[in-house]
Amino acid sequence: MVTVVSNEFQPSAPYRVGVVGGGQLALMMGEEARAQGVRLCVLASSKDDPAISTCDDAIIGDPRDAEALDALARRVDVITFDHELVDINQLAQLEARGVTLRPNSHALRFAVDKAIQRQHFHDAGLAVPRFLCVRDARDARLGAFLDSLDGPPVIKVARGGYDGRGVMFPTDRAEALTMIDLVGDDVVVEERLELLGELAQLFVRSIHGATVLYPLVSTVQSRGMCVEVSYPAVNAQRWSDDAADLARRIGPLVGAVGTVAVELFVTEGGLYVNEIALRPHNTGHWTIEGAHTSQFANHLRAITGQPLGNALPTVPHAVMVNIVGASEPGSPAAARAVPGAHVHDYAKSWRPGRKLGHVTVTGDDAHTVHVRAWRSARAYGTSTEEA
Repeated sequence: MVTVVSNEFQPSAPYRVGVVGGGQLALMMGEEARAQGVRLCVLASSKDDPAISTCDDAIIGDPRDAEALDALARRVDVITFDHELVDINQLAQLEARGVTLRPNSHALRFAVDKAIQRQHFHDAGLAVPRFLCVRDARDARLGAFLDSLDGPPVIKVARGGYDGRGVMFPTDRAEALTMIDLVGDDVVVEERLELLGELAQLFVRSIHGATVLYPLVSTVQSRGMCVEVSYPAVNAQRWSDDAADLARRIGPLVGAVGTVAVELFVTEGGLYVNEIALRPHNTGHWTIEGAHTSQFANHLRAITGQPLGNALPTVPHAVMVNIVGASEPGSPAAARAVPGAHVHDYAKSWRPGRKLGHVTVTGDDAHTVHVRAWRSARAYGTSTEEA
């Protein structure tokens, strides 16, 4: 059954945007929608989803339910996405009936399926870790591939993984083989690189191919989940041109429209593409307070055919820290009391390990910004540790 919820807002412009997913990304799109002349309708899984509070209309249903997708398509001019947990074939059928998706189903394959992404990027000459795509541990190619590595591989579920889920780090060959068979589906077996750090290059591409790039940022991961993003990136002068070149190649290669995040590994040998997302991304949340045009505003502008906004920073330094549920709830009020802290609460019920929000602090002094961001996040009750 599909339920429709309306908040009765009438926009001044005829841009009707549908979002598949009602999570925090859709919530923050909703916060920008009116300023961009957009009416937002989300396909949410529950009336308790975060985006219900900021959208204009909501349809309650499953993102892989054909009836729910049809209901969304009838109410909007263009559909975009809050997550990648979608059925590509189902979306392609919508397009065949004339429904506009941005990004489209062809582009979404690169974000939905890591095996497709890895293979196409490799074939295009982009720097990616050595990899092998298999379905089980009996693949005849697997033994030779594992022999060629200096140590245990990284095991990645091809579809459905996010925030560290679906990424496994075996300690030896035997454990790697066991993990591959436990997945029971397509798996990317990948060399484990010696990392100097991790970066993210965010860009936005219009329907005409025009592209604006946000500044390069450094990221810190814990148990596969991003816990901190900082602008400017460490060694930004060394890596910015290389990261921008990768972004300019990836945009037309995948046919992207809207916000794209390219996650990068930094090694002695240069930059390697880890993965990409074709939607607003955790590594771009700092742009709400730290750039002329946030990633959410530019995403909406791109998918509705409007000119892209200025992506330059407005601050010398910015640090974003994710709030991840600790063993006990913290105090949002105490988090907001930290000077300069912008606390974004995703209106989710507390649960250990759940991403509940984020904190951004901007300022002139890098150390002060970093300390205050973490002080605010810890006051909220984050389980992540300071980098």
